[in-house]
Parts: sequence; C-alpha cells; structure tokens
Amino acid sequence: MTKLMLKLGHITLDIPFFQAAISGYTDYAMRRIARNFGVPLTFTGVMLAKSIVHPKMFNNPAVRPRDDEHPIGAQILGDEPAAMVKAAKILESIGYDLIDLNFACPAPKILRKQRGGFLLKEPDRIMEIYKAVRESVSCPVTMKLRTGFDESSLDSFWYVVSHAADAKVDALIVHPRNVCQRFTGVADWRLLAELKKRFPQITIIGSGDLFSVEAIKQNMQTTGVDGVAIARGAIGNPWIFSQLRASLNGGAFFAQPTVKQQGEIILKHFNLVYELYEPKKAIMHFRKFIVAYCRRHPSRKKVQKALFSAKNTKEFLAAVRQWYGK
Repeated sequence: MTKLMLKLGHITLDIPFFQAAISGYTDYAMRRIARNFGVPLTFTGVMLAKSIVHPKMFNNPAVRPRDDEHPIGAQILGDEPAAMVKAAKILESIGYDLIDLNFACPAPKILRKQRGGFLLKEPDRIMEIYKAVRESVSCPVTMKLRTGFDESSLDSFWYVVSHAADAKVDALIVHPRNVCQRFTGVADWRLLAELKKRFPQITIIGSGDLFSVEAIKQNMQTTGVDGVAIARGAIGNPWIFSQLRASLNGGAFFAQPTVKQQGEIILKHFNLVYELYEPKKAIMHFRKFIVAYCRRHPSRKKVQKALFSAKNTKEFLAAVRQWYGK
C-alpha cells in the first residue's frame, strides 16, 4: 500500500511525490503552475555551484525563491567540496528549504567538466562532497544518483548507497539508468525494488519514465519506494500532479483536460513566463513547452506549427485563442 506522506529530513510532504529539477525548464513559471495543480515540493533547475558563488548570480532575483513556493529545493552541481559547500550555504541563506546534490546529470558538456554523473566514477569524492555539504547546512540534504557511469560501474553505485546509508542521508533520488544510457531504453525500476529491500532505512525516491498516473502507481507499488520525482512527465502536463494526488487518495480523476482547459493553462503559463523574461525571449523560451502542451490537441501538428510560427506575443496569443477557443 502506498504511503500518503513523504519525509525528507525535517520536511514532511502530505503526498509522496514532487516536481524534480529539470535544467532549462523549472523556473518560477513552471513551478507556480505545478503548485496550482497540487504538487507539494518543487525544485529549481540544476545550478552550477561555481555560478552560485559568483556575486552577480547571488544578486539575481530569479535565483531567489518566492514567498509563495515553500518548501522549495535547490539542486546544485559541482566537483569541488569547497565550492559546493559555499553554494549550499548561500542557497540556504536566501531561503531554500532543501539542497539536492546532483551526481546524475548525463549531459555531455557536464561530463566533459567531470561533474554530475561523471563522479560516479569517483564514489569517494561523491561522499566527500556530501559530508562537507551536510556539515555546513541545517536543511535536509539529498543526493540525485544514476545506477553507475556505465554497465560496468554498478559496484560504484552500491558503494555510494552503502556509505550514504551510514551517513544517514535524508533521501536518495535515483534514476535507474546508468549515465551512458542517458534517456535511451527503459528505466529499470527492478533495481529500485532491490535498493529499497537492501536499504529499507533510506528514503528512496524513484525517477525515470514517469509519464502517466498508472505507470507511477505501478512503479511505487511494485518497488516499495517512498516516493517519486516527476521530471519530463510534467513538462506541458501539470495535470499529472492533480491526477496523481486524486488517485493516491482513492478518488477519481479525469483522463485528459478539455481543449479549452488546455488553452487556459497554456495562457496562464505563458503569462508567467512573460513576467520573467523580455517579450522576444519569452516566446523563444516557451517554445520548448509548446511541443509538450500540443500533444493533447486533436490537431497537434497544425497547432504546434501555428504557435511556433508566432513572431511576437500578439501573434502567439491570437494563435492560442484560435486553436483553443480562448
């Protein structure tokens, strides 16, 4: 039976899921929409530790959490304990409620800098960074992992998990693919079942291939994980949060939003983006969401083409109203 609470250190969520950090996506606009649909915790996009410690970054209002989004987590990425500690202290001081350390990112540009998932080749350094950050802040500290750098490095993953258990980590967020797989193939949730069985004392958060309520519930029930972090499945689909909340609470939920409901949320999301960025940048930034939002429209390809071809805000809003009845 699925637990209807999730503890992350001293933070207790009323439902066992949250919106994961997604680089380039989870800005305030996406986080605010997710909150409106009942998600109890959101994360910023992954932030480089060396950028956070830069004075200009520290003074950037976009980096600071807003009063209407607590609890909120910050995910940081780096390869040096001192920089990670300094970044974690800054983020806690400006209001973040939880720090997540990213040792999972498979992006080539990150791996070339020997950060993110690359560090699964160096498990001792992962633990050195974790312990240094853990000692420097009072908020919960979690770690995002994959199951090794490649097929031959599963032992490194178990090494990190074992030492994290000894260190009483607040939670492990695990995507059951190795780094070299990136997002190909199918996430192996059987490994998460083994992980929870071997380390029942650790709060285990599953991630990967969570695109429907049915898949999420099945994975939670068959693995026994304590919760899930929904990432790509939430892009252009904030309804997944309200649907999952209703389903976990034993209620019914609608399968798909109507075309009109889709249009309402697209406009709300775009208006939030418009407040964050200059007009031209807002249109460009929102295009990555258009692809996902349009998947539910009966005329998906035509709608996507119409919204993509909009050269300014006026044209974009006109296209939304035309195709979504707003």
